[in-house]
Amino acid sequence: MKPTAPSQRRARARLISASRLRPHALALACIGLSCVCSMALHAQTPPAANQSVQQTASSSATDAPLPEVRISASALDLPLDESATPVEVLDGQALQLRSAATLGETLEGLPGVRNNNYGAGAGRPVIRGADAARVRILSDGSEVQDASTSSPDHAVAFEPLLASEIEVLRGPSSLLYGGGITGGVVNVRDDRVPTAVPEKGYEGRIELRKSSNAREGIGLFSVTGGQGPFALHVEGLKRSAGEYEAGKNWSEKYVNGSNNNTWYGSVGGSFIHERGYLGLAYSSLRSRYGLPGHSHEYEDCHLHGDALHCASHGGGEDAPEGCHWHGTELHCTDEGEHDDDIALVSMTSHRWDLRGELHDPLPGFTRAKLRASHTDYAHDEIEHGAIGTSFKNKAHDARLELEHQRIELGLGELRGLVGVQHSRRDFSAQGSEAYVEPTLTTSRAVFALQEYRQGDWRFELSERYEWQTAHLDGSTRRGSVKHAMGSLSGGVSWNFQPGYVLAASVSRSKRAPTAEELFAGGIHLASNTWERGNANLSAEQSSNLDISLRKTSGATRYTLSAFYNRIDDYIYASTTDRYENFRLIDYKQRDATFKGLEASASHQLSTQWRVGVFGDMVHASFKGGDAVPRIPARRLGVNARWEYGPWYAGGELYRNAAQNRIAAYETRTAGYNMLNLHMGWSGKLGQTQSYELFAKLDNVFDKLAFNNTSFVKDASPLRGRNLVVGMKVNF
Repeated sequence: MKPTAPSQRRARARLISASRLRPHALALACIGLSCVCSMALHAQTPPAANQSVQQTASSSATDAPLPEVRISASALDLPLDESATPVEVLDGQALQLRSAATLGETLEGLPGVRNNNYGAGAGRPVIRGADAARVRILSDGSEVQDASTSSPDHAVAFEPLLASEIEVLRGPSSLLYGGGITGGVVNVRDDRVPTAVPEKGYEGRIELRKSSNAREGIGLFSVTGGQGPFALHVEGLKRSAGEYEAGKNWSEKYVNGSNNNTWYGSVGGSFIHERGYLGLAYSSLRSRYGLPGHSHEYEDCHLHGDALHCASHGGGEDAPEGCHWHGTELHCTDEGEHDDDIALVSMTSHRWDLRGELHDPLPGFTRAKLRASHTDYAHDEIEHGAIGTSFKNKAHDARLELEHQRIELGLGELRGLVGVQHSRRDFSAQGSEAYVEPTLTTSRAVFALQEYRQGDWRFELSERYEWQTAHLDGSTRRGSVKHAMGSLSGGVSWNFQPGYVLAASVSRSKRAPTAEELFAGGIHLASNTWERGNANLSAEQSSNLDISLRKTSGATRYTLSAFYNRIDDYIYASTTDRYENFRLIDYKQRDATFKGLEASASHQLSTQWRVGVFGDMVHASFKGGDAVPRIPARRLGVNARWEYGPWYAGGELYRNAAQNRIAAYETRTAGYNMLNLHMGWSGKLGQTQSYELFAKLDNVFDKLAFNNTSFVKDASPLRGRNLVVGMKVNF
């Protein structure tokens, strides 16, 4: 038996029992048509695979071809250049230089992507001004089931440093993974489940990193071995970081509560066959990080109707600096007690992943892809050394896709897939900040995707229909809210000249409100808010247009993109009252429009030098012209890359503009200039062993910078100047 080919190893699959589904008529018709056509024509010889969009190698270094990159999250494993919407793929050295403690920090700087940072331990990507449930995060095709969508202080339960590749699909191209994902999909690929037996029987890497800011130290390893049809993979990581320093002129030496410690381990095994593979992996992640801005100063705030009342209740006067009221008692913290007063999150995530792929599983079908996962997630928020609130999330996600054979139609060919998906999320919170009572959310979906190719044209049509039920089982409130939603997307790409692609997509999709948006009700000191949900929220309905022009070969290469999203009944956290840094948040609905531009371009000056420019902007308004809250500002920058033999070096300089267009109760966020530099050197240790030494210096100017997307931006500035040195050994 031989290992699967590299292109096959990029596939992933999902499993679901469809016995409980009652498909919508239109979705069932689309799926049935695909099945009937493919089974009727399964005897035909499948046409040859599409030719790679990779350009023919040129003797000129300025026109050197790039390796073909395929998008596994596109469901059909499309070449990167054929996508109807912009896609960014981080792998290899680019991923190594960007990798950080959180997924948001890792992706920060990509066109259209920002980090909703919350100190050093939590940071979720914001794409095109959208975050939380409008950005879907996948672990190799299966949803990461954590609590990060419920609050920005909850970390994404994934370790970016052990990712093998990260795909960022912007815009509505992600419809197959859920309706209303107007931001996009982040698919983090990893090696937890082996998909092939290494040629020499084993392979792996060891990496060490040390940072000057926060005195951070990281060590990790990843090893895959196997014999015959069996393969085993083991990996682990340890991170230790103290509180980091912000840029110059910050009022404190360190950002209080910005420490971060992480332990991660995983073991997985697979049975490898020439027609596919089937594997199972177990992973465990433990993280302990601080919460900047978490303050008990407002814990005695309460509501008087629709207004916050935060006046002192003990002595009839405001508490002195460093003190706060506990009912009628005044509690003051000495300097020596300061560390105990910083709230911490102690998080654990235990996850099982089942992944598999089978070629020619049934007559008329060329491939079955399976993904299933089960996650047992919990985190405790520790205050004054004791557990204040405990959050738990037990969830599973399962998905099965069947790709049918290519079908000759007229002058072109039809290719596509059908699938089903099921997910379940059992979320609960107990303690002083249990602002959401226990909820159970279930979702079932059917979907189909078809593409038609004719010459230099590629057309795509996809549909998804899903049913969601959110059930509240609290001590004071009970009830269920159900939503049924249909989504449709179409796209086209045209290779009008060799190396040039013009692409466009349109979609109409729906997103059901989350359990937190429906049922929240209580104080949440981590974000300094009192949150109130609304059980009468309806599903959002968005109409989306995306247009892009890409040049993928030659000395000059670029990607230019424009998008327009009109969202009816947009659900948002509206600040309806504010006392100092404490806010009353009501989840409301209002029609909104998001529109923006993204661009990146580069030019090969010589065999050693490539220079480029990049930028993005998003303008988000409610009907009537008011600004949508917490939208990132414009950004424009330049970059350069130098390579000579085993050496490489580069950097980027960009301007993040001030955000003066703000919503009610928001404050202006100042702009800043950011310079980041890096360099490295690689060498050989033997026939199959190699090593690399690298260094990067971030925020060279030591700028004090703040993030407009964050609820606690004033307490959680960006990291100041930071030197990172590292070593990686591949064997």
